[in-house]
Amino acid sequence: MATLISQNVVPKDKNEKPKIKDHDEPSPLDLVQEPENPKNSDSVKPKKKRRDRKENEEAETEQEIEMKKLEDALFGSLHPVMFGNNAEESDEGNDGSDLFFTDYSANSVLSAYEEDIMEGEIVGTDEHKPVWVDEEEQNIRIDISKVNRLRKLRKDEDETVITGTEYVSRLRALHVKLNPGTDWARLDSRARNDTSDSDSDQETVFQTSEDLVVKSKSKLLPGLLEYARLVDANAQDPSNGPINSVQFHNNGQLLLTAGLDKKLRFFQIDGKRNTKIQTIFVDDCPIRKASFTPDGSQVILSGRRKFFYSFDLINAKTDKIGPLIGREEKSLESFEISPDSKTVAFLGNEGYILLVSTKTKELIGTLKMNGTSRALAFANSGQQLLTTGGDGQIYHWDLRTMTCFHKGVDEGCITGTALATTQTGNIFAAGSDSGIVNIYNRDEFLGGNKKPMKTIENLTTKIDFMKFNNDAQMLAICSSMKKNSMKLVHIPSFTVFSNWPPANRALRYPRCLDFSPGGGMMAMGNAAGHVLLYKLNHYQHA
Repeated sequence: MATLISQNVVPKDKNEKPKIKDHDEPSPLDLVQEPENPKNSDSVKPKKKRRDRKENEEAETEQEIEMKKLEDALFGSLHPVMFGNNAEESDEGNDGSDLFFTDYSANSVLSAYEEDIMEGEIVGTDEHKPVWVDEEEQNIRIDISKVNRLRKLRKDEDETVITGTEYVSRLRALHVKLNPGTDWARLDSRARNDTSDSDSDQETVFQTSEDLVVKSKSKLLPGLLEYARLVDANAQDPSNGPINSVQFHNNGQLLLTAGLDKKLRFFQIDGKRNTKIQTIFVDDCPIRKASFTPDGSQVILSGRRKFFYSFDLINAKTDKIGPLIGREEKSLESFEISPDSKTVAFLGNEGYILLVSTKTKELIGTLKMNGTSRALAFANSGQQLLTTGGDGQIYHWDLRTMTCFHKGVDEGCITGTALATTQTGNIFAAGSDSGIVNIYNRDEFLGGNKKPMKTIENLTTKIDFMKFNNDAQMLAICSSMKKNSMKLVHIPSFTVFSNWPPANRALRYPRCLDFSPGGGMMAMGNAAGHVLLYKLNHYQHA
């Protein structure tokens, strides 16, 4: 563009008389008075024309120089702009070659600074230098002591006036100080060396199926429980009958609900809309219990029938299994699934426990108690089983040998009705028909110490359901025979939370409960067909 502007300059006509500006000084010829003799005036006119022509040429030269400086300042030049040179030096050897130049910037880096050209430095190697510098910044003076918001830029208390360049540099330094989180955007060599380590860490993270976010390991404080009521989990499709089962999938987002209306429902839990995903209707079985397998591949559901159902989540296929060969049980409504997803244990008649394989759906073994069987729970990653029943004793079974290796009396219990174990299996809780809940250390119980660590006596009716949360800091116990009969126990202190249940009696008759895998949510189903959803503020993730 610079060359185009220089080429489009219209040269003045040589025959055109020059126009003298008002502010120009008068020439000596203007001061000479014309003589009265006309012969002498004829000799003066040629000299005046020559001087006028010379001044015209000098004015044109100065105008071209100013145009050249303006082009270089606006569009840049191949060489730095040199101020203060004489017009004669710039016009020497001017044969029109300045109107064209060859651009060598395609294969090399040209510096825009004279000192870079003199020293032979290459721009962009170690330090990034500005492409354009305002030379008038050095001439500007800024008083930083008069404006309150600029006083923070002072280095000394007595400092008042600084140059424009210093003012810009101090502003940049203050910005870096106030915004220290942009080190990742620096393109220095040290940052480039660290990219290999970060890439390797990312590859390591994405090669595993572990949680990307570490779950909270802080201690839950006793006394008051911080929680918030969310939209009901089944608000889009409430049940027409009592809810008998609620359970979170191991991904923390999928929730199943089942009840006596013969429908198995799946909801995507987000706490705001809780969108319903699917409903499965089982026409010949009012559902008493439904549960995900720990691997999340299928759902086992049953009722007061000789058979049970298996729903494959991957293939969306429902299979009806039973009656079991060699057994005469008329009800398979109570069961538990082992943590390794290999075995389903059903409560049978006359103290029998029926073990069924989740793969073949066939009976693989039976266990026999002295009294009736009322409750069971797995321990030790599915290799051991705890059962209790009508004789008030707790049995420990080894499923590898199908034998009972320990039996002990549950203190103060006449008939056991519920069992719950932690994920590690070191603590278990036993509930009875009188509303008493005993919490035991399993190692001490097996060692002969039958004294419970704590006895919870806050409920007065039969314990129907118990559940530990993911980090075993909380135990939920509930009874369906009394309104709002539900308590949350703080395990480290063995005390109940004083602000639970809520004072508005919104729980009604609780029947089942489950905690999300991350502990951040709690779902509770009641006899009215609603699944109440709560956010536990202590836990960050669902």
